[in-house]
Amino acid sequence: MQMVQLNDTGWAKTYLIYDEKSCKAAIIDPVYDFVENYLTTIDEMELELEMCIATHTHADHITGCFTISQEKNCDYVMWHSTPSLGVTKYVDENTTILLGEQQINFYHVPGHTEDSMLVVTDNHVFTGDFLFTGEGGVGRDDLPSGRMQAHWDSLKVMKNLDGSLLVCTGHEAPGVEMQTLDWNNEHNPILCMSDYTEFEKWQNDTTAQLGYVSKIKVALPANLFGEVPEDIPWL
Repeated sequence: MQMVQLNDTGWAKTYLIYDEKSCKAAIIDPVYDFVENYLTTIDEMELELEMCIATHTHADHITGCFTISQEKNCDYVMWHSTPSLGVTKYVDENTTILLGEQQINFYHVPGHTEDSMLVVTDNHVFTGDFLFTGEGGVGRDDLPSGRMQAHWDSLKVMKNLDGSLLVCTGHEAPGVEMQTLDWNNEHNPILCMSDYTEFEKWQNDTTAQLGYVSKIKVALPANLFGEVPEDIPWL
């Protein structure tokens, strides 16, 4: 499976994955602000978009999934328990989707949100905000449907995955390079923790540093109800 990270600006990451032989493609965690850029790239690469995938219900940006799925007449994929409307294909851990000849699997990892999932291909794991790279640790658990204990418990899922998978996260600071799961097992402070008390302290300290999510009052309702508001303050 081939992969390209599409966003040139901001901390949010959007991934285009595709099967070279069939030219079938999927886009993971698209941001509404850049939808036109994504569609242009897909057309220029002569790919056929089969699906849009959201790793979870985002609170810090409006997803481009429902807009792109309507434009391209393709599936909008999320975990089966998501409250988000507009989804056309629900997945669970028994679901396998073929993208051309390439296989995609899904794992439930509640914590950052209840509907957080991993998207796994033959050489990548797309973690959304469940796991970040190295010192980035993991996503915060104080937003709607977030649960610290659930996040801690979900980390055990990572032990079932191939350590050579490249970890593709939903957010990273500029300049952070993608690393494998094996690398993160050694360098991500959360994956090196031995008990929940450490994790709880890290989450509380990190949340205090990050502060309020400025876009949540617009982004979260839009993502839950599958409707892009007429007035988006940051556009």
